[in-house]
Amino acid sequence: MEEAPHGCPGADSAQAGRGASCQGCPNQRLCASGAGAAPDPAVEEIKEKMKTVKHRILVLSGKGGVGKSTFSAHLAYGLAEDGDTQVALLDIDICGPSIPKIMGLEGEQVHQSGSGWSPVYMEDNLGVMSVGFLLSSPDDAVIWRGPKKNGMIKQFLRDVDWGDVDYLIVDTPPGTSDEHLSVVQYLAAAHIDGAVILTTPQEVALQDVRKEISFCHKVKLPIIGVVENMSGFICPKCKKESQIFPPTTGGAEAMCQDLKIPLLGKVPLDPLIGKSCDKGQSFFIEAPDSPATAAYKSIIQRIQEFCSSRQSHNENLISS
Repeated sequence: MEEAPHGCPGADSAQAGRGASCQGCPNQRLCASGAGAAPDPAVEEIKEKMKTVKHRILVLSGKGGVGKSTFSAHLAYGLAEDGDTQVALLDIDICGPSIPKIMGLEGEQVHQSGSGWSPVYMEDNLGVMSVGFLLSSPDDAVIWRGPKKNGMIKQFLRDVDWGDVDYLIVDTPPGTSDEHLSVVQYLAAAHIDGAVILTTPQEVALQDVRKEISFCHKVKLPIIGVVENMSGFICPKCKKESQIFPPTTGGAEAMCQDLKIPLLGKVPLDPLIGKSCDKGQSFFIEAPDSPATAAYKSIIQRIQEFCSSRQSHNENLISS
């Protein structure tokens, strides 16, 4: 997405897509659709479909290459370790779908049933959906303009037979683009529990992540917290920690303190993480004793606690 024009009223404003500064913006039509224009009927259809999904979590970052898909996959792995917890992982990175590779599902196909598309299941309680399953080859480029990408996201949310799901995790592309606006607007009526925002420690990543946090505030998307990924490297032999990406401005911790948002945790670099993703296997199984595994598990627990407290809050509001 091109940078928003100066004076952008914000996607949640009544003037979204209608102000003078909106003229010429590539997202004008999309913003206007959420600001008083005839509502997309898919919003209510998706709300109905999402009644069987308890919690909806977006994984975001303004920066590419910080590990969103790796984190999304391992969040799904971690939640699905409880066999009674049903987990769905949706990859809306339309142009760079890496979830099929990370989950070891390359070459799998999506099947159509009477109730819609069926997700590809890794385990009985872990279903996955990605545009990567619709490509004839993993090397095929997806060269689509915004409206077609938005239509694909709509179809994923409306037409996939997710069934009864405890957690729907949505892996997003970098930035604050069409895909992000689409998923937020389509899920607006169904409600999103919140966003987990990924960053690495260096300032060049934090600059873009601050923009993502601003996006969340503008579209009224709750922020569960920030995860600092690749946070130092612990040598497996000498156990000494080295800063591969030096936190010259204090890293995610300083940013979170400044912006008053939670820091969920820090995941150190471990070469086995990348190796596990290339092999399509869970890092938790490959390296159960790694400090990175312990960090992941702690972060996942905090996310579960956030979702539980939010559910209790919503139930109290309904009962009152």
